[in-house]
Parts: sequence; C-alpha cells; structure tokens
Amino acid sequence: MINIILVMIGGAIGSGLRYFMSLYITKEYPSSFPYGTFAVNIIGCLLIGIIYGLTERFQVSSMQWRLFLATGLCGGFTTFSAFAYENILLLQNENYTAFTLNTLGSCIFGFAAVFLGILLTKY
Repeated sequence: MINIILVMIGGAIGSGLRYFMSLYITKEYPSSFPYGTFAVNIIGCLLIGIIYGLTERFQVSSMQWRLFLATGLCGGFTTFSAFAYENILLLQNENYTAFTLNTLGSCIFGFAAVFLGILLTKY
C-alpha cells in the first residue's frame, strides 16, 4: 500500500510541475509548435536518467525511492499522452513540418537526455 501512495504523491507533484512549466513556456513562447510539452518531455527524460544513474552509482536499491521519483514524479511530469494528442492536432491541421519536428525531436532528444542524465551521474 505504501508503494501506491508514494507513486500517487510523486505523480501529483510531477503533474503540478508539468502544468506550471508547460503553462509558463507556452506563455513565454507562443507558437503552433508545442514547446511546453516538448521541453517537459526532454527535461523529464533527463531527470529519469539522472535518477536511475544515481541509484545505480550509489547503489541505492530502495524500490520506494525509485517508485516515488521515477514512476511517480517523472511519470506525472512527462507528458507522452499530451505529446500524442498534440501531434494528432498538428496532423489534423496539416502542419506536417511541426509534426515531424516534434516527433523526431522528442524521440532523438529524449533518448539523448536519458543517456546524458546517466552519463552525468558517472563523474
């Protein structure tokens, strides 16, 4: 039961942070391109890489910390469902360039950010 509560608390914090950051970025950089979701996904990928890298480096085997930080916080913070929905909207609006940039950019930079997060924890 404690694991579920940890994931829920982490998810609530992550969701609140996602909403705030996405709102701020969208306000500061208004565009048809979903910069807010894009930034949140890349930052979330970096964070999960750092979390997993640190738990491996320092041999923190606490499943509860991983559940709270990775599953809860990062899971609530990243927005793949919003990413998919916004891509559908881009396709419906025939904005194929933004669709392609968002899809490829999120995948390429997301994987790179996870790798960088893990790499940063090794030094």
